[in-house]
Amino acid sequence: MRIHAIPADVVDLARKTVDEFHEHLADAPGVPLRCCLERSGDGEPVVLFRYSPTAGRGPYEEVGPVFVHALPCEGPARTDVLPEALSRGARVVRAYDADGRIHAGEPAAPGELSSVVSGLLADPVVVEVQVRSLSHGCFLFAVTRD
Repeated sequence: MRIHAIPADVVDLARKTVDEFHEHLADAPGVPLRCCLERSGDGEPVVLFRYSPTAGRGPYEEVGPVFVHALPCEGPARTDVLPEALSRGARVVRAYDADGRIHAGEPAAPGELSSVVSGLLADPVVVEVQVRSLSHGCFLFAVTRD
C-alpha cells in the first residue's frame, strides 16, 4: 500500500493564503498534521484550512477542515506503512472508484485500521481509500495500492 498526505502544492498554497478558508494558529498542540502525517508539538504554528481530496467528485466530494505545519516540513517519514500518529483510535474508512464515487465504507475500531484498509483495497473496483476522523469526519490521509 502507498500512503498519501495532502499534496505539497496544496499545502504550500494554504501556507501563503489567509482568508475565510485559511487560518494561521500560533499554537495548537496535538492536532493531526496532514503535511507530514504526525501530530503537532507545543509551540508549533499551524495552518487550518478547508480541503477536499480529489477522489470524491460531484455529489461525493467532501470538504473538511485540516491542519498543516505553518512552516515547510519534510513531509511523511514513510509512505509504505500507515502513519502511527494518525492511525490510533477509531476511524471511518471510505473506498472510491475511478469515477470518484463512494464504492464502500466502514468504521475501523482501534487496532483494525490496517485490515479494513487492506480489505477495501482488495476489491479491484477501488482506486483509493480515504481514512477520516470518526469524531469530526475530516480527511486524515489517503491510501492506494503500490
